[in-house]
Amino acid sequence: MNEDPAIVGYMGGAITVGFLAVGLYFLKFWRRTRDTLFLAFAAGFALLALNQAVPVVFGIPDENLSGVYLLRLAGFLLIIWAILRKNMGGRGRR
Repeated sequence: MNEDPAIVGYMGGAITVGFLAVGLYFLKFWRRTRDTLFLAFAAGFALLALNQAVPVVFGIPDENLSGVYLLRLAGFLLIIWAILRKNMGGRGRR
């Protein structure tokens, strides 16, 4: 299946901006509350934004062949860790 590189770049950029907007939203709540859950979510969404941007910027046709997916894995693991830490009685504040 041939995909138009312009459409792939446009969609990758749109998704990247969406992830960054969500990350900034969580960063705003972290600045207000200093709850590390929000900071971890902001960092996780920043990693997800990088995961979307890197293949487009470097022209990687298939992220499964490059290891870029490890950014997505790190982002999700960070979010899961923060949720578990918060729910398991972690202080959540620093």
